[in-house]
Amino acid sequence: MIRVLLVDDHALVRTGIRRVLEDEPDIVVVGEASTGEEALALLDETRPQVVVMDVSMPGMGGLEATHRLLRRDPDLRVVVVTVHGAGPFPRRFMESGALGYLHKGCSAEECRRGVRLAAHGQVYISQEVAQNLAFARGGPADAFTDLSEQEFEVMLRTARGYSTGETARALFLSPKTVATYRSRIFRKLGVRGVVDLAHLAVSHAMIDPDQARGGLQLRDTGLSRPQRRRATRRRTG
Repeated sequence: MIRVLLVDDHALVRTGIRRVLEDEPDIVVVGEASTGEEALALLDETRPQVVVMDVSMPGMGGLEATHRLLRRDPDLRVVVVTVHGAGPFPRRFMESGALGYLHKGCSAEECRRGVRLAAHGQVYISQEVAQNLAFARGGPADAFTDLSEQEFEVMLRTARGYSTGETARALFLSPKTVATYRSRIFRKLGVRGVVDLAHLAVSHAMIDPDQARGGLQLRDTGLSRPQRRRATRRRTG
C-alpha cells in the first residue's frame, strides 16, 4: 500500500487529488496539509512514502518544504503537482530531490502513474514539463539561474511582499542574512528594488500577479516618506 501525504493550500484541490488516488486499491491518503509547516508537523504522525506537493503556498513554499522533508526523511518521495509547468521551478525541484513533476492539468491516470513510479524510486515528469525543461536553457527564466537555492527562496518571498523579518522567520535566518541575500538578488537580477523584482517575477511566471501583495506595496521600495506619499496619491488618484 502506497501511503500519500497531500500538501496544497486549496482544500478543493486536495479533495480532487484524494479522490483520484484513492480510486486505486494500492494507494491510501494518510494526511492532508495546507502549508509546508503543517506537512513537516504531520510527517512523523502519518509516515507517508510519497508527498504530493504544491509549489505556491502561504508561509513556507513547496521548494523549501521539499528540502526540509527530505532532510528529515531521505527515503521520502516527493511528487510536485502544480500550475507552474515552466520557468525555473521544475529544475529547482528536481535538483532538490523531487522524483516527479506534474502539471495540474494532467489526467487522473498520469497523476496515479507519477505517484506509483515515485513510490518505487523512479522519476516521472509530465510531457509538457519535460518539453519546457528541454527548451528552457538560454530562455528568459535563465535570469534566475545564478541564484542559489537560499537566494531563490528569499527572492520568491521578497517578490510576494514578505518583509525582511517575515522572510527571516520563515527560513530560520537572521534579518541581517536576509538583507544580504536581498542585495545580492537585486544585483544578480539587475533590479533596483522590490517593485522591480515583483514585476520581473510576475513576467517570468514565478508568482501570480495577485500573489505580489507586498511586492507592489511601497514600504520596502527605499523611497522617502514624501516620495511614498506622492506615489500613493498617483496610484489611488
